[in-house]
Amino acid sequence: MENNLAIFFIILGAVLAAGLPGMGSARGTSLVGQAAAGVVSEDPSKFGKVLILQVLPATQGLYGLLIAILTLSFSGVMGGGAPVEYTWQQGLAFLAADLPMAVVGYFSAIHQAKAAAAGVGIVAKKPNESGKAITFAALVETYVILALLISVLSLTGLTGTFGK
Repeated sequence: MENNLAIFFIILGAVLAAGLPGMGSARGTSLVGQAAAGVVSEDPSKFGKVLILQVLPATQGLYGLLIAILTLSFSGVMGGGAPVEYTWQQGLAFLAADLPMAVVGYFSAIHQAKAAAAGVGIVAKKPNESGKAITFAALVETYVILALLISVLSLTGLTGTFGK
C-alpha cells in the first residue's frame, strides 16, 4: 500500500511537470499567434520574424516534458523491470522536485507570451528591430531555465539519496 502511494506521488509529479508548462505553452503560443496573425495579414513578409516570437513560449512545454521523463526514469517507474520500492515520503520528495518546473514553467510561458506579443507590435512598426523584440521575450526564459536546473539537480540528488 505504501509503495502504491509513493508511485502515485511520483506519477503526479511527472504529470504536473509536463502538464502545467504544456498548458502554459499552449496558451502562450496561442496568444502570440493571435497577435502575429494580424501583423501577417497586413504584411506577409513579416511571417518569419513573428514566428520566432510565437515559438519562444513553446520551450516551457518541452522543458516540462524533459523533467517528466527524467522523473519517471530516475525513479524507476518507467523501466519495465521489477517495481522499485519507495516510502510515501520518498514519493513525495519526487513530487517536490518536479514542482519548480511545473509552477515556473506554467507562469513563465504565459508571461513570456505577453512579452512576445508586445514584440509582435515592435515588428509590425519597425521590422528591423525584431532582435530587440526577441531579446525582451527571451529574458523571461531565464527563470524557467533556473527552475529546470533546480528540478534536474533535485531529481539527481534524490536518485543518489535513495540508491535506486
